[in-house]
Amino acid sequence: MTNITQEQYKQKMQRRKQVQEERLAKAAAKKGLIIVNTGNGKGKTTAALGMVLRSLGHGYKVAIVQFIKGAWEPAEKAVLERWEGQLEFYAMGEGFTWETQDRDRDIEKAEAAWQKALTLIRNPDYQLVLLDEVNIALKLGYLKVEDILAGLEDKPEDAHVILTGRGAPPELIEKADLVTEMKLIKHPLKEQNIKAQPGIEF
Repeated sequence: MTNITQEQYKQKMQRRKQVQEERLAKAAAKKGLIIVNTGNGKGKTTAALGMVLRSLGHGYKVAIVQFIKGAWEPAEKAVLERWEGQLEFYAMGEGFTWETQDRDRDIEKAEAAWQKALTLIRNPDYQLVLLDEVNIALKLGYLKVEDILAGLEDKPEDAHVILTGRGAPPELIEKADLVTEMKLIKHPLKEQNIKAQPGIEF
């Protein structure tokens, strides 16, 4: 790459621009997306919150339902509460499963969170609904994937739904329009015995 001339570089970028413009010309103007952030690496919820902020910046109405981390009361909630009236935030889990140690209650809480999520998904007032850690609830058998897929069919055509959490089932991945897998390479707790840091992990 460093050995090409300025003219060769310019021609290459012009070809790339033409390909990109042709691709965009063929693309549909607008469609509500089903987005899945999964994988063992960190950043699934954080990436989803970036989309939440973009939607808020456009003036859209947004809702977040937390399925697992509810007992944490993360810093994100404190910041997002500043968009009162434009954003609704429901922390409906009671914490990580190893903390609760009550499967029946975890299932009950996950089902209640899903019922709340369904009302938001079906409501045309919301441009974006984030189902945080719903994939974990599916992986643990607290919810049925066929129920989630059926609920997603009810969303308005132009609304977006983001589903986060490791272990997204293949059926959900197949249904989604955009799937990102976060890959874990290094983790400070596992490699260096460093605790979760404020501003980074909560």
